[in-house]
Amino acid sequence: MRREKRLKFIEHIVDDVCKGSIADELGIEKGDKLISINGEQIIDLLDYMEIMSSDYLEVTIESKNGDEYIFEIEKEPYEDIGLSFHPWLMDENRRCRNKCIFCFIDQLPPNMRSTLYFKDDDWRLSFLMGNYITLTNLSAQDVDRIVAMGISPLYVSIHTTNPQLRKKMMNNNKAGEVLKFLDTFNRAGIKLNCQLVLCPGWNDGSELDRTLTDLWKYADMIESIALVPVGLTRYRDGLEYIEPFDASSAGKVLAQVDRWQYRALDELDKRFIYASDEFYIMSGRDFPSYECYDDFPQLANGVGLIVKFQDELYSALDNMLSIEGVDGHISIATGLSAVNFMIKWTKSIEHKSGIQIDVYPIENKFFGSSVTVAGLVTGIDIVRTLKGKDLGDALLIPNVMLRRGEDIFLDDMTLVELKEKLGVEIIPVPVDGHVLLDTISSIYGRN
Repeated sequence: MRREKRLKFIEHIVDDVCKGSIADELGIEKGDKLISINGEQIIDLLDYMEIMSSDYLEVTIESKNGDEYIFEIEKEPYEDIGLSFHPWLMDENRRCRNKCIFCFIDQLPPNMRSTLYFKDDDWRLSFLMGNYITLTNLSAQDVDRIVAMGISPLYVSIHTTNPQLRKKMMNNNKAGEVLKFLDTFNRAGIKLNCQLVLCPGWNDGSELDRTLTDLWKYADMIESIALVPVGLTRYRDGLEYIEPFDASSAGKVLAQVDRWQYRALDELDKRFIYASDEFYIMSGRDFPSYECYDDFPQLANGVGLIVKFQDELYSALDNMLSIEGVDGHISIATGLSAVNFMIKWTKSIEHKSGIQIDVYPIENKFFGSSVTVAGLVTGIDIVRTLKGKDLGDALLIPNVMLRRGEDIFLDDMTLVELKEKLGVEIIPVPVDGHVLLDTISSIYGRN
């Protein structure tokens, strides 16, 4: 009977045990295996998180020497027992099955580390981390599980609701079924945040109006829609030709957004549809006011970052005491798209602090000069631009240049290596005006 039971369940390797946790007190160790909880199979992290809501658990563990134990645990509801697993998700990440004409991963240079070429399209990571999914690899079981567990919100890449166009843009015959999934999730009360990667001549103009008209029907379910311009690198040999956005075409998108936001404010009491900052930068048009971004639902898509950062910085400056008697000098590296804003902001900081701040735009030679966002700046391009320059007491960089949770750039250069090459302290800073000012003050011991 024991052997039959063991064969039924997926074993999850314990990767770490939180010191002082319930699991630690019970003697569970790294390398042990989780077999089941309350006699139920744990498929992945979502199952584990859900069952942690219980105040009583029977946890079956197989130790490293092969012995099996059942621990009876009484705890507070939702209290975690202190286990983490390898892999983190407790299951393999789902691969994307599309071959989108605009896929950024397909535009990466060769010979980069293998993990960068992995395309995830996993609804569990959408819920847990805000990753955007296409809904093209959802099974009936996945949909049932999302509905049953009330997984919400999800982050969905729509691009277009025209079935034939979506299939063509994503090179997947299943891509045309997107509205079917929206209907199901709408009935179940699942909330969505959506993005549309716009490609000139493909899904902009009248096709964009069609898509927004279709999505409007789901306004009770959809919390926000972000419009993002296609990102094009210099590595597009053999890929479908896509015209890049320019000032004129970007301006046309913003004119459409204005019309739709006007309607949304009247009918939904929010703007609902938002254009990424890149559209305003490319068009040369002034940014909307802070209030025009509502509660900033699409910051991760670069929607409202400039406006929010500026508001935070100026607010912090108003409450900042002047830093007197400091002969300071620091440098800031950023992408081309944000450089003019950063220069303006740092002039205000200089005026208040007396610290010299040099702002350096980093042209993206690695991916191509058309790539201007800070999040895709590489270490090698920073070195190429700043080698031999007097960078002062420290070089500040936006932390979006680094892989999430790691001190490494997309080209595999580490912060330590960058420091060695430039001979200056490197300080990653979140895209937050308050934190930037606090970081500058702390360099000179004034926090």
